[in-house]
Amino acid sequence: MHKLEDVISSSTEYFNGDDLAASVFATKYALCDRAGEYQERTPDDMHRRLAKEFSRIESKYANPLSEDEIYELFKEFKYIVPQGSPMAGIGNNNQIQSISNCFVIDSPEDSYGGILKTDQELVQIAKRRGGVGFDISTIRPKGLTTANAARTTDGIEVFMDRFSNSCREVAQGGRRGALMLTISVHHPQIRDFIKIKRDLKRVTGANISIRLTDEFMNAVKSGSDVQLRFPVDPNDDHIITEDVDASDLWNEMIEAAHAAAEPGLLFWDNATATTPSDIYESEGFGSVSTNPCGEIILSPYDSCRLMLVNLTSFVRDPWTATASFDYNNFASVVQKTQRLMDDMIDLEVEQIDAILAKVGADPESDSTKAIEVELWTKIREQALKGRRTGLGITALGDTLAMLGVRYGSQESITETEKIYQWLSTHAYISSMVLAKERGAFEVHNAELESGHVFLERIFSSIDKMPVETIPEALEYKSRQMNQRWGRRNIAITTTAPAGSVSVLTQTTSGIEPAFMLHYRRRRKVADGEAHDFIDDIGDRWKEYDVYHHAFSSWMDAVGTGDSDTASSEKLIAMSPYAGATANNIDWVQKVKLQAAAQRWVCHAISNTTN
Repeated sequence: MHKLEDVISSSTEYFNGDDLAASVFATKYALCDRAGEYQERTPDDMHRRLAKEFSRIESKYANPLSEDEIYELFKEFKYIVPQGSPMAGIGNNNQIQSISNCFVIDSPEDSYGGILKTDQELVQIAKRRGGVGFDISTIRPKGLTTANAARTTDGIEVFMDRFSNSCREVAQGGRRGALMLTISVHHPQIRDFIKIKRDLKRVTGANISIRLTDEFMNAVKSGSDVQLRFPVDPNDDHIITEDVDASDLWNEMIEAAHAAAEPGLLFWDNATATTPSDIYESEGFGSVSTNPCGEIILSPYDSCRLMLVNLTSFVRDPWTATASFDYNNFASVVQKTQRLMDDMIDLEVEQIDAILAKVGADPESDSTKAIEVELWTKIREQALKGRRTGLGITALGDTLAMLGVRYGSQESITETEKIYQWLSTHAYISSMVLAKERGAFEVHNAELESGHVFLERIFSSIDKMPVETIPEALEYKSRQMNQRWGRRNIAITTTAPAGSVSVLTQTTSGIEPAFMLHYRRRRKVADGEAHDFIDDIGDRWKEYDVYHHAFSSWMDAVGTGDSDTASSEKLIAMSPYAGATANNIDWVQKVKLQAAAQRWVCHAISNTTN
């Protein structure tokens, strides 16, 4: 057993003096009992814990990966990194928590009872370390009559505050909850939703996003009106309607996002038309909202676990004129990663069973426990029914720089699309092989999937892949494999923010470019931890002076000498990062780069474009 200071000291040495990385590992992911005693001193201990647990699941299936092989994939964050909750929760017997990163629950029923039920479901997920999202388009707009003593409703705003406060409340003194509230652009209170966060003290515990429709976007393009209505579904009988100028509404969204960084915009019709899970809407997989960062679009009570591949480990001869990306090794690692992603579903079911057993043994009455039991039972059923995964990447920005490619150039867009094409293609290959070995997800139906725009893109790509990258178990062309064996997982790929995880990999995060090459970083800390200041709403923050790791590696590789500092404008201008950090990249090119990647992602991509 170890004290916190021992863990930080040992981990700082592990990270070659990076005290921010050491602090993130120690406070977020190192195994710690309830008395504050640590069972892990460095990430290597964590990686051995993870390898042991994944190996235990692998041994239940054909062609298992060995514990040593899994450990080598995790070791030093080189190839594979489970994100957040999996690192903290897998093999952790000190607390009962979910290892899913993302959840979506059903929209609240339009009643106080329904709203309070949703509020409790949010709290029950947040206290088990999960981020949650749901859509509030079902809540009637302000001023409509009710059958209770209040006679009229206050509308969405008061309930947005309620949900936000619940999210902040549940984790006081520890990790904050994470919440996404979404709403249809056709809801009569859309303007109130758009502007609510311009008051910086409201809805501070939630992200907010608008579900845009093609109907609305076409009205913006044509300069015509769009209908606000309740209920928001165009096929329902509406009790209220109003036509408004779509362009004016669009401009209000843009102004609010510029002023307060929200609301986010979800191109909903495009998302539901292209994600494979929505093929199975009649089986309960119709998407209704997203996770807090928007990269996982989900159906009610579905969940997802995140895992990423560190792209920098596939660059051969970095920072040289002969640098190249090892696509064959990348394909092999992606296929193994998807196996481990599928294993995480089994590990999550074990965690849910432990949650249900704990709740069952609690002293409260059955009626008090009923919502919590029903919630986790539904989540368990959906996890097994669809076996959804969230496989992504990190360090794209550094990888492009190591290849001598400027982020945002046409060459970077071409290279990024190729990387994502290989990621998705080989993840789907692995999922079809897993279906042959372990069985397809429960509701798989090849006939329903026939002609689907995204799957057809994947199948065509698989059949053009180099033969040496295709496993022997993929014995037929991809469509025939999908017809005969199916897929193991209903939807597979994403790209998450990878904020804390990128601190551990010491790389750029997710699909993002380098933020800055020298800056001060702030990290939110729990009550009682050392902090540098407290903000206006009471959150505690610690500041770190940061030099971007890969930029330092570039300087070492090209031999710039010790006389210049890492923040020198001269060195930045000489480097592959010139003109390609977050604040000076061409934003149009960045959107094009994300679009190229999104063609190969069956969920979504979390990305910040200034």
